Amino acid sequence: MADDFLTLTGLRASAFHGVFEHERVEGQDFFIDLKVWLDVRAAASGDDLSRTIHYGELAEEVVVAVERDPVDLIETVAERIAAVVLAHEAADKVQVTLHKPSAPITVPFSDVSITITRSRS
Repeated sequence: MADDFLTLTGLRASAFHGVFEHERVEGQDFFIDLKVWLDVRAAASGDDLSRTIHYGELAEEVVVAVERDPVDLIETVAERIAAVVLAHEAADKVQVTLHKPSAPITVPFSDVSITITRSRS
């Protein structure tokens, strides 16, 4: 595996994930950070987009994955995002951080997030 990686930071998706009914009704914004390990040498040497990951398309796919099918846990959504990234042949490994800054917490806070790292099996 190469040490190369692609980073997408702060993707925003509006979705209805959460345990509480008001989260399922009102929805909220979720933010996604991705670090995708891939070997870019072949793409770079031939200036060939088909030999890497089109980050614009990846961003759209990730947002669609977050916005569909509400679930209770952000852990479930993070796994869904990882699967979307690893469906790209060029992706060797992904680190997903899913932020839920409007989580229903009763004390002052800035953010809640889950970070997972998954590799091609």
